[in-house]
Amino acid sequence: MKAIDVDYGTLKRYDTAKPPLKQRLLFTAILRAVCGISMIGQDYRIEKINMEGLKPPYLLLSNHMYFVDFKLCSIATWPHPVNNIATIDGYYRRPFLMEWLGCLCKRKFTTDMALLRSVKKVLREYGDILCMYPEARYSPAGTTAILPDSLAKLVKKQGVPVVVLLHHGNYLHTPFWNYRRPRRVPLYTTMTQVLTAQDVAEKTAGEIGEVIRQAMDYDEYRWQLEQQIHITEPFRAEGLHKILYQCPHCLTESRMESHGARITCGACGKSWEMDTLGQLHALEGETEFAHIPDWFEWERGQVRAQLEAGTYHFEDEVEVFSLPNAWRFQKLGKARLIHDMEEGFIVEGEHRGRLYRIHRPPLGMYGLHIEYDYCYVRPDDCVDISTDNDSLYCYPAKQNVVTKLGFATEELYRLKRRAQAAARKQE
Repeated sequence: MKAIDVDYGTLKRYDTAKPPLKQRLLFTAILRAVCGISMIGQDYRIEKINMEGLKPPYLLLSNHMYFVDFKLCSIATWPHPVNNIATIDGYYRRPFLMEWLGCLCKRKFTTDMALLRSVKKVLREYGDILCMYPEARYSPAGTTAILPDSLAKLVKKQGVPVVVLLHHGNYLHTPFWNYRRPRRVPLYTTMTQVLTAQDVAEKTAGEIGEVIRQAMDYDEYRWQLEQQIHITEPFRAEGLHKILYQCPHCLTESRMESHGARITCGACGKSWEMDTLGQLHALEGETEFAHIPDWFEWERGQVRAQLEAGTYHFEDEVEVFSLPNAWRFQKLGKARLIHDMEEGFIVEGEHRGRLYRIHRPPLGMYGLHIEYDYCYVRPDDCVDISTDNDSLYCYPAKQNVVTKLGFATEELYRLKRRAQAAARKQE
């Protein structure tokens, strides 16, 4: 069955293909001042490495942990204007402001040829900095998310230097799974030129990709331990169950709970406590994973095993809110969300008396945009299934399942890519 767009009648969708404006110096200065003022009282440091004499144009790649990333980016790049690639929900209720700041609008995990033209305009015509957050989401576990295969090809095609802005502490300060309650953590950012224009010209796309992957490798819990940063807030583990959703003791999924400094399985009752250095300790018996990213990656392995065995399937009723333009979320009501190994994602529902069917095949999405406690619609977990001209925020009826959907999207994409490559070799 073919895909059918949501019928909004005369409602106009936001045009993500419109070319970006050149950021004016006045806006650059105002943005820098606002960001600087908002950081007063926060302990932060920015170190520049191999940046001597480098001026725009260049590509700036930043890891992504929370909104403070944007503030530090503005401070680090001053006095040069920066055109940021931003997603449609970043434009919510402020599209004119985002346009005046020279942002490039994109919908999550879609192939956007117009974006490539806009990137070229910023770098070649304006001669400015183009800032990208290639992980395309906040880091769930404080580690590097999957980077798109197309990134190195984009760098090669543009032929400009590449700078990596790597933030440490931002995730620990406002973890994605409990961003409403910041912790007292020092922030440390490095701004490093990792590829010169000559490097880009001489290296292959594969070599460029390896340089970027190494430069963007990070683990916030390892960094916390190495720097001996003690987070003493009594609520430091609250929300952790959103990313650690499967119990490593009894293997039950979606029954984990967290309160204060503890995370507990609601099925078997086993508990772990997070110490002030971010390490986990079982209150009784074996500590299966002291390092939180190890638990997180173990869950990924569990999902991968289901995919390889052909047993993975997800289906649930969801409540859908869409964002066809940047001004107001549209309530689409109940729908059916399906994610399986052959079709990928399907969202089927009805709006204004007409059926819609959104389909994103496995090879069409290398990652999934998930939100915990989403601030713009309602404070619950959801997934965003986007097309070229729409974004559907789907709230599952089942609890604590969105992290697994994220794993499944990434691992299914990898599985299909490997199968595709193997088939080509046999031709």
